[in-house]
Amino acid sequence: MTLLSQISFKNPLFLFLILLIPLAYWIRPKKPTVIISDLNLTQEIPIGFWAKARPLLSLLRGIIVLLLMIALARPQIIDSQSKTSKEGIDVFIILDISGSMMAEDFKPKNRLTVAKSVINDFLKNRKEDRIGLIVFAGQALTICPLTFDYHAVGEILKTIKVGMIEDGTAIGSAIAITVNRLRDSTTSSKIAILLTDGENNAGEISPKMAAEMAKLFGIRIYTIGMGKEGGAKIPYNDPIFGKQYREIRVHVDEETLEEIAQTTSGTYFRATDTAKLESIYEEINRMETTQITTTHFRNYREISIDFLLPIAIVLLLLEILLSQTKLRTLP
Repeated sequence: MTLLSQISFKNPLFLFLILLIPLAYWIRPKKPTVIISDLNLTQEIPIGFWAKARPLLSLLRGIIVLLLMIALARPQIIDSQSKTSKEGIDVFIILDISGSMMAEDFKPKNRLTVAKSVINDFLKNRKEDRIGLIVFAGQALTICPLTFDYHAVGEILKTIKVGMIEDGTAIGSAIAITVNRLRDSTTSSKIAILLTDGENNAGEISPKMAAEMAKLFGIRIYTIGMGKEGGAKIPYNDPIFGKQYREIRVHVDEETLEEIAQTTSGTYFRATDTAKLESIYEEINRMETTQITTTHFRNYREISIDFLLPIAIVLLLLEILLSQTKLRTLP
């Protein structure tokens, strides 16, 4: 919360009355003087302190009039307050760790390694959001619930590898688990980012049915199809010749991924290289920003009643006292 103060006048036109003060002084009536020509003074008559201080009465009157004119303009102190509140987003990262994610068509690394690196960079750009992590192959598993501890998510991300779960591609099951985790969330924005390089071939829930469930709970899903067109080589260890490669053909079911995104008001992306995958996560990061709300408050405090009028009254009393005592003049 921030607090700023400033002064303004509710009736600023009254300030022009101040210009009348020097005019009134200039046209004031002059006091008559008496010249005594036949008085022979052999020495100067000393002038006392109070005689010298007599112009003080005019000064006091001028200050009193000035204060009253400023009071008529109604000066006010305005206290401006602003309160900023941030509402984060609940985000689940859904990552495919099936065997085909070992394909090395994202040279010099395999698909999974590249995906983990890009997701880790995505985490660094989030500030007020809760992040969770779900992996899937033949079945789906929540390996990190929603948390603000991005460092913990990053450390868990490092441990993910192919073979943690039986092989397969259970896209529908992964979405269903995400819905179960996000359905009770009270944030205004709930999203999931699903990355896969294949098509649904495992699990008991179809991707279409899972997407309808996500829509029901207001969960938006961004889908990413990863991998180059055509075949890809997956490494394996040969007991005799060591590291070898075998050619595989993995089909990215773009039609299903597009349907999932469209059903949940998300977007489908296709990543065929590292640069494209990085740009996809950057675009999602820009689209899903934390909601920041700023509320402004203004409080007006009158200066006239609290400050100017009391001073004017005190000076007026002082002027009356002096004019009737020490600075009194005879007619």
